[in-house]
This record gives sequence, structure tokens and C-alpha cells, in this order.
Amino acid sequence: MSAHDFHQRVIGDAGAAVRGLTVALGERLGLYKALASEGPLTAAGLARATGTNERYVEEWLHAQLSAGYVERHPSSLTYTLPADHAEVLADPKAVTFAAGFFTALKALYATEDLLVEAYRTGDGVGWAEHDAALDTGMGSFFQPAYEHKLVPEWLPSLHQVTEKLRNGGTVADVGCGVGHTTLLIAKAFPNATVHGFDYSEEAIAIARELAEEAGLSERVVFDVASADDYPGSGYDLVCFFNALHDMGDPVAAAQHVHKSLDADGTWMLVESNVSPQDVDTQTPAARMFMALSAVMCLPVAVAQRGPHALGNHSGEKAFRAIAEEAGFTRWRRATETPVNAVYEVRP
Repeated sequence: MSAHDFHQRVIGDAGAAVRGLTVALGERLGLYKALASEGPLTAAGLARATGTNERYVEEWLHAQLSAGYVERHPSSLTYTLPADHAEVLADPKAVTFAAGFFTALKALYATEDLLVEAYRTGDGVGWAEHDAALDTGMGSFFQPAYEHKLVPEWLPSLHQVTEKLRNGGTVADVGCGVGHTTLLIAKAFPNATVHGFDYSEEAIAIARELAEEAGLSERVVFDVASADDYPGSGYDLVCFFNALHDMGDPVAAAQHVHKSLDADGTWMLVESNVSPQDVDTQTPAARMFMALSAVMCLPVAVAQRGPHALGNHSGEKAFRAIAEEAGFTRWRRATETPVNAVYEVRP
């Protein structure tokens, strides 16, 4: 690649980095949703529909148009969000919804000074040092896949797990964040006893609010606890959703899972479907995860001052070695998506 071509690529990446902020604005202000439900709209019409300022909305629309996110109809000066784009930018229930991720940029960019110091000293940047937007933004990013895959595909891919949960099994969702996955399991299996654990007090507070809104606060218990000391034993299912790679001592966490499981229980380990070899593939998922690892996942793990700091693309070989060191004897890649790999780990 010539210097000119590479320069243009970097300029494109710079544009994408700035555009991410406009996507966050569109998500938070309801601009995409209004275009999807009420369009075609002029800038003035979109401003009225969302309670925003027309001049700002006009500028935002120009940014979206230049990115190819919206379409403009010159004869009527109206803008449309194409249906396929609406599934990505305006519909939180669609499996392809991605706009929520960009609201996490507020938290990630705000830690730049902390990251500079961490890179110099080798210290970490803990999850609690981020704005709460990180919890909600990252939760929103993973939520569509969980909504569409967890209950109908991922859980049935595990040995006898759904039968146990229908009959009143027990679940520990460790590193549950704001509780999206915890609540999905509780809704699908009303006879099951479901616990959500996370070491972030802010995330647990949000999870409790969501449980209250869903009418599940009496059936789902959320508590602040770390992965190597959460309470309870004899669980039929312990879940880790994109969490093990963020932990400073993943072996201790795996050992605690082994201790807390029923003898015939299952650890469902959901992790990024990337590996160190994907550094060279440069797929969209690989590029995103490796960038996230450099600014979020690795610093969070280092901040816990444990013996390991995995990063989010350690790969199946590393995760399996951790499980075996913790005493697990059965390992299976149960299913996968382009973003996530789902492992079944059993004693």
C-alpha cells in the first residue's frame, strides 16, 4: 500500500472515529428512530419530531448523508433512513442493532489520560474509573445477540441445561453487568432461581432497576461480588458472558466456578470469537475487538493486579487451558456467531 493510499485509509478511520460521536447523538436523541418511523422528513420535520434544534439537525443529517447512513431526496429536501439501515441504527430489537455501542465512546475517550499513564507505568484502568456510559453502551452492543441467540440457540446447545432450568434449576450469571442476560434467562425459565453477580456497584444498581421495571425483582437477585468469591453452590448453570478475559485472575475465577457448580453442572463460557491469529485477518469484528482490548479489556484486567491479563482475543486454546487448570475435564465449542464463541465446560 502506498503512502497516499495508507494516508487515505487513516483519514477514513479518523472520520469513522468522529462519526461515532454523531451516531451516539443520533441514538440518544432518537433521531434514527424518528427517521425510521416517520420519514421521509426534512431537517425541520426531524427537529420537530425529536424536540431538537433545526440547525444542529441539518448539520447532523449532512454527516449521516456523507457517511451513506441516510438518503436525501433533492426534490423534496427530505431524508430517509433505509429499512436495512434502520435495523442497525434504529431498532434495538434487531439482531443487527449496533448504534448503542457508540454511546460507550463517552466513557472510553474520557480515559485517554489514564491510558497514557497506564501505558507508561504498566498499571491498569479499572472498570469503575469509567463513566457509567460504558456499562450501558457495552450492554447495548451485546444485547441484540443475547436477545436473539441466548434462549433459542445457545442454551439448547448445552447438554440437558434447558431441561434443568424448566424444572427449577439454579443459575449464576457472573460478571452480569447491567443484567440483560440474567433477566433473559429468568423470563424464559420462570421456575429457575437466577442470581446475577458483578463487582461494579453501578452496574448492579442499574440491573436492579431493570429487574424492577420487568417485574422480576422478586425472582432475580443481583449482588455485588467478584468472580472468585460469589456466594452459593450446587448451581446447575454458571454463565460468563464476555467477562473472563476482563478478569485479573481468570484461573481463580474458573476454580471458583468449579467449586460452585453441581457435580453435573455446566459452565457456559461466552467469549469473543477471535484469536491471536486474527491480528492478520483484519475482519471488522477482529479490528473492533483488538482495538477495544488495547483501550478497555487489557487495562481493566491489569487493574485487578492478578497473575494474568488476557485481552479479549486470547482464543480458545488459552481459555481451555485455564479451564483444565481449574479442574474441568470436558470442553466443547457448543455453537458460535461471527462475534461470539459459546463453550460448554463441565467438571
